[in-house]
Amino acid sequence: MNGLPESLDPPGEVDHLAQYAGRWVALLGERVIGQGGTPDQALRAAKATRPKETPRIVYVPISKPIASSSLIEQVAEAIPDHIPLHLVGGAVRDALLGRSMHDLDFVLPGDVLKYARMVANQIGAAYFPLDQERETARLILPGHADSGRALDFAAYRGPDLESDLRGRDFTVNAMALDLRQNMALFDPLGGAADLHARRLRACSPTSITDDPLRILRAIRLAAAYNFHILPQTLALLRAGVSALPAVSSERLRDELFKILSGPQPHTCFRALDLLGVFPHILPELTALKGVDQSPPHVYDVWEHTLGVMQQLDNVLQALQISYNEESAANLIMGSLVMNLGRFRQQIDQHFQSELTKDRSLRGLLFLAALYHDIGKPQTWAVDDANRIRFFQHDQVGESLLIERARSLRLSNVEIDRVGTIVRHHLRPILLSQGSDPVSRRAIYRFFKATGPAGVDICLLSLADVLATYGPSLSLEHWTRHLQVVRTLLQAWWEAAQESVSPPAILDGNELMEYLNLQPGPVVGQLLEAIRENQAVGKIDAKEQALSLAKNLLNEIEGRLDQG
Repeated sequence: MNGLPESLDPPGEVDHLAQYAGRWVALLGERVIGQGGTPDQALRAAKATRPKETPRIVYVPISKPIASSSLIEQVAEAIPDHIPLHLVGGAVRDALLGRSMHDLDFVLPGDVLKYARMVANQIGAAYFPLDQERETARLILPGHADSGRALDFAAYRGPDLESDLRGRDFTVNAMALDLRQNMALFDPLGGAADLHARRLRACSPTSITDDPLRILRAIRLAAAYNFHILPQTLALLRAGVSALPAVSSERLRDELFKILSGPQPHTCFRALDLLGVFPHILPELTALKGVDQSPPHVYDVWEHTLGVMQQLDNVLQALQISYNEESAANLIMGSLVMNLGRFRQQIDQHFQSELTKDRSLRGLLFLAALYHDIGKPQTWAVDDANRIRFFQHDQVGESLLIERARSLRLSNVEIDRVGTIVRHHLRPILLSQGSDPVSRRAIYRFFKATGPAGVDICLLSLADVLATYGPSLSLEHWTRHLQVVRTLLQAWWEAAQESVSPPAILDGNELMEYLNLQPGPVVGQLLEAIRENQAVGKIDAKEQALSLAKNLLNEIEGRLDQG
């Protein structure tokens, strides 16, 4: 059909076109006279050399067909055939890379809310209109294999599909698959070529000023996909950092957590620092640079912080369920696996738990790692022996992190978790300084103060030790710290009723009746003393508990009389 787009069989059956796989070509007979990422580009290229000819415009499929899914097919079937429908954005990028597609973005010319509701009714999804004026809607799939997947529907941002794609962030995200024409690729900006070459290129000179949050997204994509950011795009990123304060706290938070939860967060934050991002979004981090530390520290506080994030990533990789022997190829990491590899399943389950559906526990732990020493600049001091000290930097750091977490609109339960991690991040390190085994009392008090965050603190402490000593870390010191962490994790996961949360022997009512007490803080103090002595192994019966409570009450009353 002259001048109108068609689709050929896979290039294996049309060998002379194999080099154009994934492109639109203009044909005169069997001869290619133009090619491009869209039908119009192919036609314009042909007319530039053969203006009087009317070529046939065809799409040459990729030799390995782009993966579709029954879900995408159901979406296409639910919307009338005459309505143009394209899959766009990250799903297309991942499909071209052979990666699985999770959340799906679709664009249509208009009437998006109506058609999105039709799809929701057809596939049994929950329907949420996000912006009626801009015609955007989201579907959430509950209760089956696709549970939790999001399907977003939006109208073109501009008069047509090409305008919509040109207004996006980076070329690798500015491709579309035509669901009406056998998943033909629509690629006006050469995103497929950039993807193949691992290049990250802005769609236009205004891509970053249009949305400064794309600065963070560029760094995240570069780390996740091993992209090289082109110099022109890098210049746009640098020029746009001053506009970051205009981004809402919620959007900033979400992009930061994608970085914290993704691969190589330490590399991402080093890149953000080089771009000059922190004064505009996380200004307290700039104070870490150049803050010296005494031995055994081998780096200043900022380099130490990045080192902790890198080592935390290494530790979690070595302890993940899908164990890769290369992640423990040296003696230090090998001993980590030997001591803590038994907890792989429990660690995985720990990170699968959710404080909120919007953010992962892994991301929260890396946020705590980023801020674990944030209190050091304010507490820097030199003692009489000329050693640098940071007294109470953990407490100061907790306050600073809580302030930042609130500004990022984290939930209260998330704020409590990261605050607890920073407040108590030194405890396993302090416990490992002695030569004696960790006592049951120390175990109980550690988890009494930290709860589930104690697991995060143990893992963070491993990274902290590795980043503190660097290559000077002795196997003896490392083994001692591993033994402490193993003892704590074993108590949490394998002996909780003995050392962490022993079952109650008696309740407050029984205690008040026996001691003739009124409700008040003394009752709580006595119950807590009973639980701790259970954990230590000193009592295991109600009579012992009552006797202990009576003796403690006499001591309390004696102190009050003396006062």
